[in-house]
Amino acid sequence: MSATPDVMTAFTSGLADINLTESAAPRSGEKAAGMKSASATIYDMAATLSGKGDLWNWGMYDRDIAEEIRARVPGFGEPWTDGFSEQLYFLALRDLPIDLDDYAGRTVLEVGCGMGEGLNFLSRIVPGAQLTGLDLSPKAVARASATLARGESLRFVHGDAEDLPFEDGSVDVLVNIESSHTYPDLGKFLREAARVLRPGGHLSHIDVFTRQRTATMRQAAEETEGLEWIADNDISDRVRAAVRRRMAQGSHFRTMLGKQRMNPLMRQVVAHSQILMFGGMFAGYQPPSTIKVLSKLGIVPWMSGLPMESYRHQIAVRR
Repeated sequence: MSATPDVMTAFTSGLADINLTESAAPRSGEKAAGMKSASATIYDMAATLSGKGDLWNWGMYDRDIAEEIRARVPGFGEPWTDGFSEQLYFLALRDLPIDLDDYAGRTVLEVGCGMGEGLNFLSRIVPGAQLTGLDLSPKAVARASATLARGESLRFVHGDAEDLPFEDGSVDVLVNIESSHTYPDLGKFLREAARVLRPGGHLSHIDVFTRQRTATMRQAAEETEGLEWIADNDISDRVRAAVRRRMAQGSHFRTMLGKQRMNPLMRQVVAHSQILMFGGMFAGYQPPSTIKVLSKLGIVPWMSGLPMESYRHQIAVRR
């Protein structure tokens, strides 16, 4: 995981529009359009400036899961990645009641695929599946299509999570990872998920939750016809473990950052901003004194008001 200072600025300046600090009540009209526009703009910039192989989620750390991945993907891990983001993607399929060796011919849709690197990783876990990634950012989709797409086995389309461009009952597994907190109306997304899933198909939903968002999710889940929720797993400890390992001295993240050309102060600012983006507050991060001074001056962001309660993996089956 790495990002340039420009990507860091885009994310931190745009996080106020990501529906974590306010009431999580459904948004519509101009407010919803504004949120979607802000989200697309942020991820357009990320797609333009990110390096190859970047995965944009907080990740998780579980020694057993890492070993399971290595058994399927020889050479997984260092020196190209710390593997935490990939573990989260692996969990999204691993915990479904479908054997990972039984995906041939199945259709897998990721809603909120970003630049496609996570879905590309999953294509190595479940060869023979037909995987499609959808994202609101046209530049992310264009980049994924240009660099990762492989015919019908792995393709990417531009679209809205609240108005999916797929036929009824056309998807076996729908994956949604660390994305739904940006949606103006979570209920609309869940209704769309129920519509496009085949009977017996599964929704694998992973995200961070504030107290307000937890209540909204529970209400939307209860009101969504056709989905039966069969699991709600709190994976907060494993997510915090990944975030803390990323923050630690000598980590993959610190090593990659150390190779970038910048003065020591800028390196400290970039490290701070990326730690905020990738779950630092959730894992108990405390900024160094220099950053606290710069924050008081309004030079760097400080988001102590984000009341993140838990990080959860929730699974539903289409009845």
